[in-house]
Amino acid sequence: MITVALLVAYDGTNYGGWQIQKNKITVQEKLEAALSEILGERIPVTASGRTDSGVHAAAQVCHFRAQTAIPPEKFADALNVRLPGDISVLRSVSAPDGFDSNRSAKKKTYAYRMYFAPRRNPLKDRYSVWVKGGADLEKLKHIAGAFEGVHDFKAYCKSGSKVKTTVREVYSVNVVIREERFGTDVEIRVCGGGFLYNMVRTIAGTMLYYAQGVLTEEDILKSLSEGDRSLVGKTMPARGLTLEEVDYGFNLF
Repeated sequence: MITVALLVAYDGTNYGGWQIQKNKITVQEKLEAALSEILGERIPVTASGRTDSGVHAAAQVCHFRAQTAIPPEKFADALNVRLPGDISVLRSVSAPDGFDSNRSAKKKTYAYRMYFAPRRNPLKDRYSVWVKGGADLEKLKHIAGAFEGVHDFKAYCKSGSKVKTTVREVYSVNVVIREERFGTDVEIRVCGGGFLYNMVRTIAGTMLYYAQGVLTEEDILKSLSEGDRSLVGKTMPARGLTLEEVDYGFNLF
C-alpha cells in the first residue's frame, strides 16, 4: 500500500466545488473516476480542503492510498489523459508515512482578485470580479491588518454553517495593487490555518466596502469582537477566489 500525493490545478467554473455531491459535477468526482480507470477499482481521493462551487485552485493538494506497482510519479500523466481540460494534475509524488492532505496541512493561502475599471473586461471575468466605481485602494492595505491574528469570524461565515468553533487564526493578509492600461488589478492574499465557509470572500467584500466608504474601521473591528453580520460587507462572487498554496511545513513537491 502506497500513499500518493497529487498537486492539482483546476478551473472551478463548471463544477459544484471539490466534494462529491448528488446533483452537481465536482472535481473530486472527476479525479476519482479517472483514477478508477487506471486502478480498476474505486479509490477515494482526499483534498486539503473543500473549495466551494465556482472557486478555482492553482495548487490544490490531495492524496489517495492504493495497492499498486505503478510508480507515484507516473500518475500525473496517467490521470491527465483521462481528465477534462479544466482539471490538471501538475505533479504526483510518493507521500511520507502518515501523510494526510487535509489533516497534515499547516497553512493555506487563498487569493481574491478583482479589477477596477470603468468598463468590464471579458478576458478578466473568469478569474476576477469587475468593480465599477471608485474606491480608495490604499485603504485596502490599511485595513488588511485588522483581520490578522486570532479572531472569532462568526460574522464572516455563511449563517447556518455547522462548525465546532468560528475562531480562526489568520497569519497574514496582503494586498497587491497593479496599475493596468485600462484600470487597476487588485489581489488580496489571505493565509491562515483554516477557513470557514465563505470566510475569505466575505473578508474581501468587507475590505471593499471599507475602501468605498460604506463601512468604517470601527465597524470592522466591532464585527470581529461582537460577531455582528450587519457590520461586514457582501460575500464576493466565487469566481474571484483561487486556492493558491497549501503548506505542510516541508517540501512535498
